Amino acid sequence: MRNFAVRSLLLVLMLLAGASVSLAQVRVGVAITVAPPVLPVYDQPVCPGDGYIWTPGYWAYGDDGYFWVPGTWILAPEPGFLWTPGYWGWGDGSYVWYDGYWGPTVGFYGGIDYGFGYFGVGFVGGRWDHDHFFYNRSITNVNVTVIHNVYDERVDHETVNHYSFNGPGGVDRRPNAAEEAASRERHIAPVREQVQHVDEARGNRDLRADVNHGRPPIAATAKPGEFKGNGVVAAREGSEAMSHNPPREEHAAPGASGASSPGHVKDLAPLERPAAPNTGNAKLDKKYTQQQNKMIAQQQKDRQKLQNQQEKEDQKIAKSKNEASKQQTEQRHQQQTQSMVQRHTAQQQALQTRQSAPARSAAPAQHR
Repeated sequence: MRNFAVRSLLLVLMLLAGASVSLAQVRVGVAITVAPPVLPVYDQPVCPGDGYIWTPGYWAYGDDGYFWVPGTWILAPEPGFLWTPGYWGWGDGSYVWYDGYWGPTVGFYGGIDYGFGYFGVGFVGGRWDHDHFFYNRSITNVNVTVIHNVYDERVDHETVNHYSFNGPGGVDRRPNAAEEAASRERHIAPVREQVQHVDEARGNRDLRADVNHGRPPIAATAKPGEFKGNGVVAAREGSEAMSHNPPREEHAAPGASGASSPGHVKDLAPLERPAAPNTGNAKLDKKYTQQQNKMIAQQQKDRQKLQNQQEKEDQKIAKSKNEASKQQTEQRHQQQTQSMVQRHTAQQQALQTRQSAPARSAAPAQHR
């Protein structure tokens, strides 16, 4: 506990000072069991000036649940440095936030398609040429009468989801060799303006997910912390395209927040029992079947317990005339249901992995 507290303090100091760090993405002390909402669709504000790098918006977590941190343009801390966005990752039974960082190469950001050049791998919205940053006009929104360092390079890309996290039900991807190499380069923590930008978002009630229901009225800003004026962009209401990007399809990840996701446990389809084990070893098959039955029985209990809780709360809130409270209850039920589905899916996948490994090792060699 003491080591964790010391490490957290050091991280805060680095964030405030913008100090150089030798770590890759730092696993920040935020671990929750509710999946973040899907990413909203919005247009990119025009770049305010030369040397600004786009940093995409994301869902952060605070005392009141998830809140949206608007995408914004940030001056690079030094020439040659690019931004690697942060991301949510599933592991050890919870969602953990990995903070973004500045470095000479864009590293792993969970495979999340944030748009505007951050399509899951690397960054194609611009590049450095010595001390000048050149913007790709086919991706980023720049005014060529103000910024002359531009080029035009079309990118064949289609976004097919709004997934906001890496893990079961979201993006299934691991870092490649280049991204692993990037993690060992010199990095700089988020600069002071970025930290203040997050603080501004945290204090803005309209950016809370339980208030905006996944469509923040301030989805992006031209400069950090400027949440009013012509540089503010709201999330779109429909499934239209991000500026300069192909259309996004409105498909929510299984178990992730989305309009098509089940709102209550009672709306879920019955649990599917895994296929019967068939390793060729009757004793081993019996053991695996017992493990599957035990898992399914426990998951059924989880469902029933949560369903009973939700039904009691529904009955109580039905008598209330407070529409805001009703909406908050509905959203909380949806998040509870999604979180449970995510957890059960991870349990099933983990069990299948454990059972298939010994079966593969025990299988006889194939002769050619």
